[in-house]
Amino acid sequence: MAMTMRKMAVVAVMLVLAMAAQEASAAGGCNAGQLSVCAVAITSGSPPSAECCSNLRAQQGCLCQYAKDPNYGRYISSPYARQTVASCGIPVPKC
Repeated sequence: MAMTMRKMAVVAVMLVLAMAAQEASAAGGCNAGQLSVCAVAITSGSPPSAECCSNLRAQQGCLCQYAKDPNYGRYISSPYARQTVASCGIPVPKC
């Protein structure tokens, strides 16, 4: 059952990030959809992939904006998200 809950959490994160990608196309620069490759690390605490870290670095200036958005802020502000950012060598932003 725990695995099912984890899968549902990953799907939820990916859906929220997909919605964010659509919104970002209008806003320019920031594209939370690029963080979908980080969904497993953010929801499970597993080590982030090189692609995840690369995308996090590209979106580093947008992390506070994402954290403040009620649609996906809880994912960005989660302990595993902080762990993922730190594992990629990116300073955890103070928003």
